[in-house]
Amino acid sequence: MSTAAGTVLAVLLSLVSAAGYALAAVAQARLAAAPSAPSGRGALRALLARGQWWWAVGLNAAGALAHVAALHYGPLTLVQPLGALTLVAALPLGAYTARRRVTRTEWRGALWTLAGLVGLVAVTGPAEPGEALSLRESLVVAAATALLIAALAGAGRRGAGVRAGGLGHATASGVASGVASALTQTLTAALAVGLPGGQPSWWQTALLAVLISAFAMGGLLLSQTAYRGGLAAPLAVVNLSNPAAAAVIGVALLGETFRAGAWGWLVAAGAALVAARGVVLLTTGGPGAPTGAAEAARPVQVPAPSGPVEPAAAGLAESLGGALGPVPEAEPAR
Repeated sequence: MSTAAGTVLAVLLSLVSAAGYALAAVAQARLAAAPSAPSGRGALRALLARGQWWWAVGLNAAGALAHVAALHYGPLTLVQPLGALTLVAALPLGAYTARRRVTRTEWRGALWTLAGLVGLVAVTGPAEPGEALSLRESLVVAAATALLIAALAGAGRRGAGVRAGGLGHATASGVASGVASALTQTLTAALAVGLPGGQPSWWQTALLAVLISAFAMGGLLLSQTAYRGGLAAPLAVVNLSNPAAAAVIGVALLGETFRAGAWGWLVAAGAALVAARGVVLLTTGGPGAPTGAAEAARPVQVPAPSGPVEPAAAGLAESLGGALGPVPEAEPAR
């Protein structure tokens, strides 16, 4: 295949990947905003029983496979920026399913976030494509990431409001997915040429596979929780924290650096500020809390009857009052 044909195929596969991720995010957001969205104990079991959840899982898997295939035919510098189109695609799709229009502030926020993400990706990249983590480094990264995710998820639960909490969970989701990608690179190296430091045994390879599965599924579940506060801002944070986590691992452990030396660091810092501006716009420019969450949080009151109450109706009102809230006393019949 010629270079031009490979580039065209990489672009098409990247667009398919972005569309798959966008559709999955919209499906997750709709599931999170539904009045019957599971929460509390038994939420995971209820979520796994929903067909819509498995559609989202399948779409995420399809997006990931298309992304890997695109990297096979095209360079990272082309494929990664095109992956940022997920946000641009998800924004109108989410608005369409919610039967509303995308606000001007949301479009501005999406463009700011997209510009920042493209700038961040443009100056990051492996210095040596064959580099991978050792098993010891993988375990250290996994343990540190688990603690960080626990802290971010806890901060998300304590956040002021649904949206603030959603951004904490979205950051944790992106970090989990970024670490899963780094561990996948390590597993690929282990299966191909062996881990740095020697050929891995079967249990080491199996351990890496378990860690990858745990972080990938954890990222998916965390993003599901994040979408309770809306779609655009959490999705933007997920797309930003994912490459940021991978970049931190590359710089700290693999000897990678930003392209263009000191200028690359400045470009990365500026891109992060631009993307942060976009997230702020997406957070403030969208609609209020999801309808399902608002309805669930709104107390339900049973009106008092204005006339004589039959025994059966009185029993029903009493049972409703015990389940939904206090029932005002009825005025005596005149």
